[in-house]
Amino acid sequence: MSGLLALLDDVAAIAKVAAASIDDVVGQAAKAGAKAAGAVIDDTAVTPKYVHGFEASRELPIVGRIALGSLRNKLLILLPVGLALSAFAPWAIAPLLALGGMYLCFEGAEKVWHWLAGEGDHGEEAEAFDDPAHLEEAKIAGAIKTDFILSAEIMTIALAAIPEAGFWSEAATLAIVGIGITVMVYGGVALIVKADDLGLFIARRGRFRLTRKLGRGIVGVMPGFLAALMIVGTGAMLWVGGSIVLHGLAEMGWQAPAKLVHDWAHMAAEMVPERAKAALNWSAAAVMDGVFGLALGLVLIPIGTRLVAPLWKGVMRRLS
Repeated sequence: MSGLLALLDDVAAIAKVAAASIDDVVGQAAKAGAKAAGAVIDDTAVTPKYVHGFEASRELPIVGRIALGSLRNKLLILLPVGLALSAFAPWAIAPLLALGGMYLCFEGAEKVWHWLAGEGDHGEEAEAFDDPAHLEEAKIAGAIKTDFILSAEIMTIALAAIPEAGFWSEAATLAIVGIGITVMVYGGVALIVKADDLGLFIARRGRFRLTRKLGRGIVGVMPGFLAALMIVGTGAMLWVGGSIVLHGLAEMGWQAPAKLVHDWAHMAAEMVPERAKAALNWSAAAVMDGVFGLALGLVLIPIGTRLVAPLWKGVMRRLS
């Protein structure tokens, strides 16, 4: 009997350790996912344009196929590459993060530049396809390629945010981050692209005047909401990109820019009452990160458009 009790006690102890490990993995995944918030917001803001112009019956299938492609990007390609970097070349994570941050700054600044120049969204290119199925395939392929870049940034940010742990713990954490962010992004995208249809349905079929008015309100507010989402996504991109670059430079030994932002944010926080210090400190640092990201992105625009993009297109043309 005592032996059985001892065995049960051992099993309970193992179960507690396993539960604690799961809690640690989930907690680390939540923190790592939060670090990638800017890229997540931009991913959510960018994707709806890929379903624009299709029949309502095709919108959710298209979102579903893009989501599956995003999961493949994260779990089958980026997760193994990230774990290999963590195991064999951890020194490469900071430079890769900085490069990813520079890409976010470039993308955000290019959007701002096109808005200021009145050219609209540079990503919207006319598609000359007579076959709707061919157009759908092209749109999905383009969305998955864009997702790969944003997913790479998300997974790299998550990897850098995870404290050193065992191989399986890191793998589980990255997998949870990848799955959780994909569900969040494309669940949000599905709600966004179907919101106007839902509003139209309520406006036409609502039994009460109030519900019909609510439906018309949803339809009326969606264009403005999508425009605001693009602005928020661009701002988040610049903020996170600038922050990542500054952090990466500090990790590689050049700490002066990050220290300057930290000191100025602290100085700004000292000018307000105690209860508002933390909020102002964070806000001031975020604004300065965003301003730095915008300035860096504007510098990178001619490099990216005139040098990197043509070289990349040439490489892709040879590989295809």
